[in-house]
Amino acid sequence: MVDVLDGPGGTERVQIDVTLHSPVDTPAPAILLAHGFGGSKADTDEQARELVRRGFTVLTYSARGFGRSTGQIALNSPEYEIADARQLLDWMARQPEVLRDRDGDPRVGVTGASYGGALALMLAGTDPRVDAISPVMTYNDLGQALLPNNASQVRIGGATPAGGSFNPDGVFKQAWTGLLFSAGGAPKPGTPLTCGNFIPAVCAAYSEVAQHGRAGQQTLDLLAKSSPKAYNSKVTQPTLLVQGERDTLFGLDQADANARQITAAGGEVKTIWFAGGHDGAPPGPEVRAQVADWFAFHLGGVPPVPDPGTGFQFDIAGRPQRDGDIPVRTMTAPSYPGLRDSRTPRFSLPLEGPVTPVINPPGGSPAATTALPGAGQVLDAAGSLGQSLARDLPGQVAVFRTQPLEEQTLISGTPRTRLAIASVPGQPQPTDAVLFAKLYDVGPDGQRQLLGNAVSPLHITDVPPDGSPVQFDVALPGVVHPVETGHRIELAVATTDQAYALPREPSVHLVALADDGTVSIPSVRATSSSAGSVPVAPLVGIGLVFALALLLWVVSVIRRKFHDDPDPRLAETPLVISGLTKSYPGKKAAVDDLTIQVDRGQIVGLLGPNGAGKTTTLRMLLGLLRPTRGEVRIFGHRLHAGAPVLSRVGALVESPGFLPHLSGLDNLRHYWAATGRPMLRAHLDEVLQIAGLEASAKRKVRTYSQGMKQRLAIAQAMLGLPELLVLDEPTNGLDPPQIHQMREILRRYAATGRAVLVSSHLLAEVEQTCTHVVVMQGGKLVAEGSVSDIMAVNGEATFRVDDPQEAAEALRTIEGLGLVEVEGDLVHADLAGHKAAVAVNVLVAAGVSVHQVGPRRRLEDAFLQLVGEEQR
Repeated sequence: MVDVLDGPGGTERVQIDVTLHSPVDTPAPAILLAHGFGGSKADTDEQARELVRRGFTVLTYSARGFGRSTGQIALNSPEYEIADARQLLDWMARQPEVLRDRDGDPRVGVTGASYGGALALMLAGTDPRVDAISPVMTYNDLGQALLPNNASQVRIGGATPAGGSFNPDGVFKQAWTGLLFSAGGAPKPGTPLTCGNFIPAVCAAYSEVAQHGRAGQQTLDLLAKSSPKAYNSKVTQPTLLVQGERDTLFGLDQADANARQITAAGGEVKTIWFAGGHDGAPPGPEVRAQVADWFAFHLGGVPPVPDPGTGFQFDIAGRPQRDGDIPVRTMTAPSYPGLRDSRTPRFSLPLEGPVTPVINPPGGSPAATTALPGAGQVLDAAGSLGQSLARDLPGQVAVFRTQPLEEQTLISGTPRTRLAIASVPGQPQPTDAVLFAKLYDVGPDGQRQLLGNAVSPLHITDVPPDGSPVQFDVALPGVVHPVETGHRIELAVATTDQAYALPREPSVHLVALADDGTVSIPSVRATSSSAGSVPVAPLVGIGLVFALALLLWVVSVIRRKFHDDPDPRLAETPLVISGLTKSYPGKKAAVDDLTIQVDRGQIVGLLGPNGAGKTTTLRMLLGLLRPTRGEVRIFGHRLHAGAPVLSRVGALVESPGFLPHLSGLDNLRHYWAATGRPMLRAHLDEVLQIAGLEASAKRKVRTYSQGMKQRLAIAQAMLGLPELLVLDEPTNGLDPPQIHQMREILRRYAATGRAVLVSSHLLAEVEQTCTHVVVMQGGKLVAEGSVSDIMAVNGEATFRVDDPQEAAEALRTIEGLGLVEVEGDLVHADLAGHKAAVAVNVLVAAGVSVHQVGPRRRLEDAFLQLVGEEQR
């Protein structure tokens, strides 16, 4: 037993039951291993032995109020459980088996599941001695976990895959909370029998929400104080977040919030979603080994391991087998999307369904059934019988469905949709409405599977009694689930659910789809790193067929070898043109020995008068025209007609035709389908966002203005987010505001690290849009370089200053400078090879304020001089 002092004044003495597990070689880096709610240190013995075998000293303990430890449960209060843990670190620093960084500072990591995982986060946020943490299956906001509200009248944004909607006025999760409260143990002598072994404040909070289904401010404050969200802003230690995909207590949105907050604080975060959770199995040996690897790398002092990095890993669980095993495929991505620069890919699936009246019966009974808390494994073992337990009641549910999917779709995160609700005049209509949204996977035979065995409770306030609809966004349960080809996704919106506290008053509301009537599906791009076992026998025939296909492929590779011949040095360079020539018998060469290069992040303008060879060049670099000599390399691959590398290029050479009776979105879908590539890779939502067509994508093309059609053409070229975008006169037919929009579109696209090559005759637009230019004349390269270099080809610069005369005198002191002229508040100078920065330094040293510096001429002047037109 270890004596600690805690409580508001630090005067309450409590004894904590501990066990120190040590390896053969000591002192060693230490792990503080916390248990879950309702458990004790005995629950962590197996993991402690695994960590000891890895070389760690491990302290397991029973939190106050559990096991043999004294005191009462305070729900990870900073004044009680967190204060106890800090004193356990003090105790560890005094033990000879524990490696110390300095006196009183043990080299220590903290991990634990559920209740213990939250303690790891909160301890890291309050005690800088903690060196690394790995919270498992835990929460971010205890108030939102137990009283969730996934409805928001403000648009739900965010770039991460499982971001939720943490809104106030949540719906009480009575089934789970009741189970947790019952795990609080027997009451101490002299305390109410109805309070278990909880401190009075926690008992009062539970009594309030259990009786009324709502939490008052005092209860909300208590839950907030016991939540990691209040401390994550100070967590900068390396953090491995492990969250279960089968968890109706602490969903993926809780881990997502922890990841975002710790990253914002400057912490290093790696995230793992595993096929288990409070409704499934706890982390298995593989995940526990990754936790040990995390501490081995970040604490040191044990056999070294490779850097575990900051990637993202999630499991795709298959259907339960007859022996009860569930095959699992593990997917990995370089990082958790949305924490830094990348966004989670999302695509929209249209939903169909009528406006539906839904009834909340008096007293909320009878109520729909979704899943039993913590019984996910039992339901999986029961197969279709287990799935049949998820049942909605007639009259209480509105249903909306997609069409059968044309290809397998992986949901990896939190889907979103937007709904509308309205009162029905003349029917019972309280101003608040409580609904429960859920997604089903519906097979061709009509069999339905409730995704994650989970629902999203929705509490919508201030519904007008006159029947006016209220629109709101919905964050649906976060899941990882593949939906097979031919299956539908079904959105069910019910008024009741047995796992939650329900309104007692009867009501009737109308529920409908809002806006474009779609469900937004997150689908993280990842690669498979493991797979379940597969029977060998059926693969023999497949192997023979594969061998034949492989032989044919090898032959085709040999035939293409000398056509492709990739150059690894140019693998990251979008475009290199070397000595490109196109000539016709009896005529002057259309393109003559052209050599240029386009790098990532560049917007390169291809300029030249009519007949300069611009269009011929574009056709050759797209494989539409065979060059006489020279070569084009795209990402190091030599270009030839039909080269696979062309899949990384998007092009708009002439304005494409669109079907006017279809929407812009449908035109894009049909175009992409014709390429034979999966629809998921089209990135339709991202392309429409870049092109600024999100609001009008559902409209028929016949209603589009010329500018919108041109933007749709650009969007078509951007489908699949190609790494090289080639555009011929993209501003044709656009008015000035539309040209400005096009400029912003190209800038946003290049800002993602891609490259753009654009041919245009609007020199002012090229000057404002492009970073570099290539000037052609008579098929030859006349000049290339940055826009500023081309504009300053004769070295003339203009300075806007506060004292032009003084500035002119100062500039004339520069040795070798050319002519200096004054024009109003402008001073023009021929720098004669000097850098503009030198001139600015001279002006500043002379006490002249410089407001603006730039080339004297515009791109048009430089262009006309370069192509020999200035004297005409």
